[in-house]
Amino acid sequence: MHITYPDLATAPALNRALKAQVQRQLQDFRQRTRGGVYPRPELNVSWQLAAASSQVIGVRLRTGQYLGASWGNSTRTLWFDPRNGKTVGSTGLLAGQDALRRIAELVRERLKGRGEQVERNAITAGGDQFDSMAFNRSGDLVVEFDDCQIGPCSLGRLAVAVPATEATPLLSDLGRRAQESVRGATGRGVRDDEASGPPSYVRASPHDVSASSPAAASSRAGTVDCARTKCVALTFDDGPGPFTGRLLDVLLRARARATFFAVGSTAATQPGLLLRMSLEGHLVGNHSWVHRDLSKQASSKIADSLGRTEDTIASAIGQAPTLVRPPYGAVSGELRDVARQHGFSLITWDVDAGDQEGGKAADIADRVVRQAHPGAIILMHDIHRETVDAVPDILKRLRGKGYSFVTVPELYGSAGMQAGRLYRSGSEPSRKQPLT
Repeated sequence: MHITYPDLATAPALNRALKAQVQRQLQDFRQRTRGGVYPRPELNVSWQLAAASSQVIGVRLRTGQYLGASWGNSTRTLWFDPRNGKTVGSTGLLAGQDALRRIAELVRERLKGRGEQVERNAITAGGDQFDSMAFNRSGDLVVEFDDCQIGPCSLGRLAVAVPATEATPLLSDLGRRAQESVRGATGRGVRDDEASGPPSYVRASPHDVSASSPAAASSRAGTVDCARTKCVALTFDDGPGPFTGRLLDVLLRARARATFFAVGSTAATQPGLLLRMSLEGHLVGNHSWVHRDLSKQASSKIADSLGRTEDTIASAIGQAPTLVRPPYGAVSGELRDVARQHGFSLITWDVDAGDQEGGKAADIADRVVRQAHPGAIILMHDIHRETVDAVPDILKRLRGKGYSFVTVPELYGSAGMQAGRLYRSGSEPSRKQPLT
């Protein structure tokens, strides 16, 4: 499970609504997968801004769920009105039930050319079929449907853009403000390409700097010879999070360095933390865009996820990450091929702190210290308070045993790391070999 959603200081009602929505989804997922009836199920919830201005804020939650057969995708867009401090669903963009019925008619009309598999007659003004609506930069109202909602699951998500000329008379006051906030805006809104698939939201800060950036490396690499010194690599996944800054303070005081595998969609919101990691001698790696299991994805989706994250990190730190930690440590032939083509080395681990759901800091520290050995790659998560609380004890106890704390590539010394290879720690650094 990997769930992210924003917490906006100016929109407390929206924060509460988003939290309630993801908690409902999490509860439903846990009930459906109770008893281990599905092999390696996965729930992934990410978010995008549909609009953001002093007049309106829209947040689109995108959910991916895997229950053993194929991915099922769904979306829900919530809208916050700063004028009254209230949050509404997407139908709040419309001027009442009559306007919703008219939108349903217009959507059915525009789906006529999509094939007989589309169940146009199933589209009504009732239910939750219109729970994800937003505007593109032309002011058109984009209505998107979930997988399996109005046709066979094989169709995937379908979306329809109702032209602004037809949609505008049907909008509420909030809807008109949302439309104006997005119309002609740079970096927000929905693209007009929904005919070939689901509408994709414009990236707020598009980057294309990774190709011209040097490969990411620790500024302090080379100060420790791991062929002669007992070394371990502390690695932190899923951040940056609310406790990452405090973790960096701890590492700085202890003069220890680590490798941070950042989730792209989260890293995009905190570039300053990434830059601090790099400036203080740590290494920033790639943990995919939204933490989906890449071993279940096609090559094109793997490349997009890793490429977007690479661009985001390179823009923040001026270096392109070359290390990839696959979410859940899951690797496929397609992932290896993409890694080889794009110059990425794949990094897993051999010591697990067991901190995925928090736990007591003392227990986390005990597990790490008990399992540590020369050349170990240690998995932790900087999104958990308890993990950060455990780090000072881990550093003190392992240093007392003669260990130095380095980044992952330093474990491999002058031999370096090769693109497309899977690395998981073995025994002494001098005998470490990639897993081919």
